[in-house]
Amino acid sequence: MNVHDHIIVPTLDPAAVEADPDQAVEDYAASLLTLPMDRSRPLWEFHFLDFPTSEASSTVVIRVHHSLGDGVSLITLLLASSRSAADPTRLPAMPKQPARAGAIYEPPAPPPSAGARALLAWAWSYFLLAWNTAVDVAFFAATIMFLRDPDTLFRGKDDGTVHRSRRFVHRSLSLDDIKFIKNAMNCTVNDVLVGVTSAALSRYYFRNSGDTNAAKICLRSLLPVNIRPPVGLQTYVNMIESGKSSKVVWGNQLGYIFLPVHLAMQCDPLAYVHKAKKTMDRKKSSLEVLCTYKTAEFFLKKFGLKAGALILGGM
Repeated sequence: MNVHDHIIVPTLDPAAVEADPDQAVEDYAASLLTLPMDRSRPLWEFHFLDFPTSEASSTVVIRVHHSLGDGVSLITLLLASSRSAADPTRLPAMPKQPARAGAIYEPPAPPPSAGARALLAWAWSYFLLAWNTAVDVAFFAATIMFLRDPDTLFRGKDDGTVHRSRRFVHRSLSLDDIKFIKNAMNCTVNDVLVGVTSAALSRYYFRNSGDTNAAKICLRSLLPVNIRPPVGLQTYVNMIESGKSSKVVWGNQLGYIFLPVHLAMQCDPLAYVHKAKKTMDRKKSSLEVLCTYKTAEFFLKKFGLKAGALILGGM
């Protein structure tokens, strides 16, 4: 393997870089989507953009084929291969592993000394789990066969035209601000991010469509969920240093959930977060992600990649 085949330093338009370096990075990353990868060599590339932006002194765009591993594993492996700029002997700072050991949908069993009300609530949580799973699986099957979201700015009409135009865009947010809202509202970071996304889509929709009634508009996003157990950064470091990968689980283990996004103009911005928390709590009490994972795995094994792509394309 020739490493120079995978290290790319592109030559960009100096005028475009000087005018708006952030936009130049975004345009270059978007252009990579239109270029096929060279299958005669390992499918990974590092693109170095050596000019300052508003957020960094330089930028590296990493392009890796999904067949080499899932995004979480690849990012963690990359971090395990790097070191802190302030202290070359130290690994990059990483968040702590979640304290939760069981599945997110598995309610903790009450202690033996708990009263009848606690035991009843525990049993009721499993009834809700079964009910929510049945409803979600039914909607999943209906979506594959006939159920569609309404025609909006975000989804064109079903006229047989396939729109494949895609683009990477990004917006940096303060994690401290997100955590402040999370702590104040007793929710999770994901709840806040879903609420922010809902607010952004709502404002974009009303600003560009002129519609004033969104009572019946509910979009659904298809979100991939990693169902593999989390692996710590140190595990990857040990793998690199020892040359053994027996403890590292590679490959994709992704299930999917349909996350509804309600378009509405709220006077209180925190109302979006309240709605997102309610939706996410409902999704956490469901086995939808496991059912969709098993369904996708079955279709891929029995009917091949084209059948799996057809199913995802119809959602």
